[in-house]
Amino acid sequence: QVHLAESGGGLVQAGDSLRLSCTASGRDVGSGGMAWYRQAPGKEREFVGRLDWGVGATRMADHLKGRFSISRDKSLKTLYLQMNTLKPEDTAVYLCAAVLNRVSYSRNEYHYWGQGTQVTVSS
Repeated sequence: QVHLAESGGGLVQAGDSLRLSCTASGRDVGSGGMAWYRQAPGKEREFVGRLDWGVGATRMADHLKGRFSISRDKSLKTLYLQMNTLKPEDTAVYLCAAVLNRVSYSRNEYHYWGQGTQVTVSS
């Protein structure tokens, strides 16, 4: 089992920056991966970006490249989401996800999810 705990959300103004954290506990992610998703009210869950835990390679959703980035601190088992130049349409619950095997990771199939952290961007 992997337990994921997100933090860092809050209320910010348009143009501000925010960094979210997701700390994993329990089993080690190992050669799997972790990802960020978001879900706005009345909308489907949306992929934000992911990170290969073994090699550190990242992939971001095309429309968020340039504003959002993902990084990690392997020793702290923590995944980060740096969000810059925030817009009101970025308002959502941001969720962290993890999977322990590379095959599922390659398919963007995650087995473990956090509770999410709310990000609200005011105009």
